[in-house]
Amino acid sequence: MNANDTSILARARVATRLPAQDLDRARQFYSETLGLEPVDERPGGLLYRCGGVDFALFQSAGSSPGTFTQMGWEVDDIEAVVSELGRRGVMFEEVDLPGLRTSGGIAEIDGNYPSKGARGERGAWFRDSEGNMLGIGEPVV
Repeated sequence: MNANDTSILARARVATRLPAQDLDRARQFYSETLGLEPVDERPGGLLYRCGGVDFALFQSAGSSPGTFTQMGWEVDDIEAVVSELGRRGVMFEEVDLPGLRTSGGIAEIDGNYPSKGARGERGAWFRDSEGNMLGIGEPVV
């Protein structure tokens, strides 16, 4: 492979890794609360697949600061997802910052990436059992 080949990572699949101080507790949260089961596992790690994309939880002595979104899902109906996860015990973050304010756990966000063909996005955030900040987004067309 040529060192000047800038498409090396452009052709690679992206895989998110989230730390878990207690992998059993994390497995329970992702199963019982989010309704997700690992598609594979190894000592110290659980592999999940959503929409054809992988993410993994790994046993870690460190913890996430939970101050920024580490992973997110793009959904077609954010209100239905927030409602269902709320029934399962998920507590959504309330945000009140200049230009970003949630109402009922959902924020209206101006602007979106032109390639997505949307004029904005609706977003919601919550923490998993390990303190990782997770997001849900719905493009607004």
